[in-house]
Amino acid sequence: MVFTGDESADGAESILQTLKKHQAKASFFLTGRFYSNQDFKQSIQQLKREGYYLGAHSDAHLLYCDWTKRDSLLVTKQQFSEDLQQNYNRMAKFGIRKKDAPYFLPPYEWYNHQITNWTTEEGLQLVNFTPGTRSAADYTYPEMGTRYVGSETILQSIFEYEHKDPNGLNGFLLLLHIGTDPRREDKFYYKLDELLTQLKVKGYRFVTVSEQLSE
Repeated sequence: MVFTGDESADGAESILQTLKKHQAKASFFLTGRFYSNQDFKQSIQQLKREGYYLGAHSDAHLLYCDWTKRDSLLVTKQQFSEDLQQNYNRMAKFGIRKKDAPYFLPPYEWYNHQITNWTTEEGLQLVNFTPGTRSAADYTYPEMGTRYVGSETILQSIFEYEHKDPNGLNGFLLLLHIGTDPRREDKFYYKLDELLTQLKVKGYRFVTVSEQLSE
């Protein structure tokens, strides 16, 4: 499991409790804004203390390329590099060095080949979530209309994928959010216990990105 975070962390306490209950590891890709928010400092320190992977998600959650013309960049190489460096500068205040966090998950999970190349030039490896479930929609809220996806629908989409795919969820990077808009009252992180319980019965282990990709 990978969790991203930018301006919200309302799920941090619940997520940490559930992960601890199941002795599950996860990875957290957080923006510089998240790392510099004093309200989130205690949660970040706890994540680091308990051995979760803490990585970069850009400093200001930039949109790197056009939504409809993906090959059209919206940032220069300098803007990309400076923003990313600022993300790591803020991480350094928690004792997280760049060499400790070599995996980078782009903001909005939206990028193109040029961003991938620039990431490699920074000495990092770009990662992204595995498609196939609705887990990444856990940030949506009813006012978004047809884009809104309820938590039960998200949960069942994960179970359905696991059942239908010959490889199940082996090697899967399931993306969720550590915090969501207050307009979303149906918080998926309250379903996390049910998700982990059922997947553990099937023999799944939950590890950090660094452990998973090094195997």
